[in-house]
Amino acid sequence: MPIWFALVLIAGMFLGIWLYSHSPGLSLFTMRGEGKLNQVLQYVQKNYVDTIGKTRLEDKAINGLLEGLDPHSTYITPAEFHDANDPLLGSFEGIGVQFRIESDTVTVILPVANGPSEKLGIRAGDRIVKIEGKNVAGIKIANNDVMRKLKGPKGTQVTVSIFRRGMKDLIDYTITRDVIPTYSLDIAYIVEPGIGYIKLNNFSATTHDEVHAALEQLKQSGMKKLILDLRGNGGGYLTAAVDLADEFLPKGSLIVYTKGANHPKEDYYSDGEGLFEQGALLVMIDEFSASAAEIVTGAIQDNDRGVVLGRRSFGKGLVQEQLNMKDGSALRLTVARYYTPSGRCIQKSYKEGLDKYNADYYHRYANGELEHADSIKFPDSLKFKTLSGKIVYGGGGIMPDIFTPIEKDSTLKFYSLAVNKGLIFQWSFDYTDKYRAKLNRFKNVDDFERGFQVSDAMYSDFVAYAMKKGLKRQGENLRENDHRAKVLIKAYVGRNILDNEGFYPILNSIDPGFIKAADVIKNHSK
Repeated sequence: MPIWFALVLIAGMFLGIWLYSHSPGLSLFTMRGEGKLNQVLQYVQKNYVDTIGKTRLEDKAINGLLEGLDPHSTYITPAEFHDANDPLLGSFEGIGVQFRIESDTVTVILPVANGPSEKLGIRAGDRIVKIEGKNVAGIKIANNDVMRKLKGPKGTQVTVSIFRRGMKDLIDYTITRDVIPTYSLDIAYIVEPGIGYIKLNNFSATTHDEVHAALEQLKQSGMKKLILDLRGNGGGYLTAAVDLADEFLPKGSLIVYTKGANHPKEDYYSDGEGLFEQGALLVMIDEFSASAAEIVTGAIQDNDRGVVLGRRSFGKGLVQEQLNMKDGSALRLTVARYYTPSGRCIQKSYKEGLDKYNADYYHRYANGELEHADSIKFPDSLKFKTLSGKIVYGGGGIMPDIFTPIEKDSTLKFYSLAVNKGLIFQWSFDYTDKYRAKLNRFKNVDDFERGFQVSDAMYSDFVAYAMKKGLKRQGENLRENDHRAKVLIKAYVGRNILDNEGFYPILNSIDPGFIKAADVIKNHSK
């Protein structure tokens, strides 16, 4: 009997092996050693009606998996990896030029200071018409395609052919790529005696070092009060946010804490070695301030360290970790929520789907929130208190202490349309390109501010250009329309020759949000 049972058992095992091995698309290894996801992937790849590559199938599977989680868990393909990560690293490897596609031609706006292109003599206004001998002008090339051709590992070379005004023939350059720094700090300057201004565009690996150096310089220039502009800042690294907030908070202040189902609670405190722990502080935010920008804002607001001015922030209270894969792709997975010191999670709801989540800005615009603070409704269940007992709310961004509406002035129609259609930007670029040799005499912002004015003849030329593009210069308040357009023309010309240092100090003079912030902090005693 035992021998008979053993023979039956052995026969059954071989029969099972035969059945599994002859089942279409399945194997014994797949069925026994892997989960359903791998079984399905292998089955589809082996049996699907059309040919489908393994990589494509995996990409679709991963994206489908993440769609059911949250809006910020994402899959990054190998082709997208550098575009997604370079802004956060504080550097990339390439030739070192700012460019834009102008009249279907790659036009150098500015070479990066001390970068490989500038060292070889490439200038602002140069047109890159060939890369590695292949034409890139007049073929409707996209920005990303240009970047992929010009970026590359440090030490590698790329040959470009350049058209330069006044030169008959193309100029060939062989550029050795190098590490090119990128900056999260757009500008830091003294607005008026005692008042400093810092504007950040993201939170990268170098943000803290950049701001620390800027604070030192501003303090040496007599700064006693500071405006920190985080409008439009989409965030970045959690550690960069913590380090920045630490510059403003006294020792032992809770900056933020994080926790998730698989990540225990972690608290982040200030160390008391910040450069600006005393003195009036004002943080500017808007509906595009998100993530790390909201961490800093929440820490300042909940610790009653400064005033927050602007409009309700984006509402991203989720923390991602990145898993890098061997093929060059990566997975950013939400692993925790972050909470401001008062205990609020400011993540807005995503229960109604990704489309509605991404359309939140339009809902805010439609319900009047961007114009009137009383259009914003927070439930009492999301009520929290700061250290001093001030009421704040969670569950959908950070509400500022002082609300500033978007500007919606029907009397500024000519100016607004000229801005929105890009006409001021385009005309200013063309003017700079035409008179670059003359404009290059301005070596710093002070020289430019004093020495360059938009003359009546220049402005008449711009108006004629705008009218050819379909704009009508008529209606109310033409003086204010003309004033703002002239200031913006000057700001764009300033940026074309002096980068952000020639742009923001001029632009801020007509920015209603900045003007309000400067007035508030000027009269703020803390």
